[in-house]
Amino acid sequence: MLLPDTMIAMILMSANSPLVRCRVAIPVPLENQVLVKVIACGVCRTDLHIVDGELMHPKPDLIPGHEIVGRVVSAGNKVTKYKAGDFVGIPWLGYTCGQCRYCKRNRENLCENARFTGYTIDGGYAQFTVAYEQYCFPLDSRYANPGGTPLLCAGLIGFRSYRMIGREAEKIGIYGFGAAAHILIQVARFDGKQIYAFTRKGDRSAQDFALKLGAVWAGDSSQSSPVLLDAAIIFAPAGDLIPRALADTDKGAVIVCGGIHMSDIPSFPYKLLWEERVLRSVANLTQKDGEQFLELAPQVPVETQVALFPLIEANEALDQLRNGKIQGAAVLVMN
Repeated sequence: MLLPDTMIAMILMSANSPLVRCRVAIPVPLENQVLVKVIACGVCRTDLHIVDGELMHPKPDLIPGHEIVGRVVSAGNKVTKYKAGDFVGIPWLGYTCGQCRYCKRNRENLCENARFTGYTIDGGYAQFTVAYEQYCFPLDSRYANPGGTPLLCAGLIGFRSYRMIGREAEKIGIYGFGAAAHILIQVARFDGKQIYAFTRKGDRSAQDFALKLGAVWAGDSSQSSPVLLDAAIIFAPAGDLIPRALADTDKGAVIVCGGIHMSDIPSFPYKLLWEERVLRSVANLTQKDGEQFLELAPQVPVETQVALFPLIEANEALDQLRNGKIQGAAVLVMN
């Protein structure tokens, strides 16, 4: 493939400002990296947290985006897993050291030297990107297109959150019904679980969407659950949902916070946590998470609902996500 010298990228110059369309040099893959022609890149709520300054210290002149579907163009030295023409997915976790105490315990999601796609490594809001082959996943042909992008973060984090609640949970509350929830409900229904969906107050569209996907009940997050839940997963970045979820769950329930950022959690009485309820967070992903989820997805099969935007309309996509106007997931497609 004959490559141009430059590409179009949407760049974050400073927090709380629109991304800037720039023409920049196409990156060169280093050792253990592949150069990928981006087909599409999902727009994740984490991107919003970075752009809005809630996640501090991104790399200077950052190209955001970490739900990347693309095709390998070339490879650096020592790449053994991929060759030109292979379809790959690139997730949030972009590099781990393999040497720290967490990596040695197979908990590389907590690596002390980790780097993150679209945050501390340039990401997929561009026509090309580079990625370490260790953190690229081969894609089933079903997902080698814009519809596959939400699986690379919304799907992976939802799946990791889901595994943390335990197999015995039957009645599961999902708080915040966006990109992650619309994927996770399909996996949970595949396993025969009952899903109770909680949305923003008055968001009938999201509630109807949840019911269409198989939720047994949908309401807004100011309402109490109609039943005691065995577990809850909170995707919305609202700390005040934690006391609500604790109150909605039964003894021994696990409440998982599935986001990277959340507003402050208000104080709550100990009796909400008592009776062996567990409150925990999810951080990043492991390679095993990616392999297992992307093997499972075509078996379900997971279908995504996406709203497509040209790359140069990244700011519009972010704004619609910020204002709750996206049903399913927003995705940037390359020209």
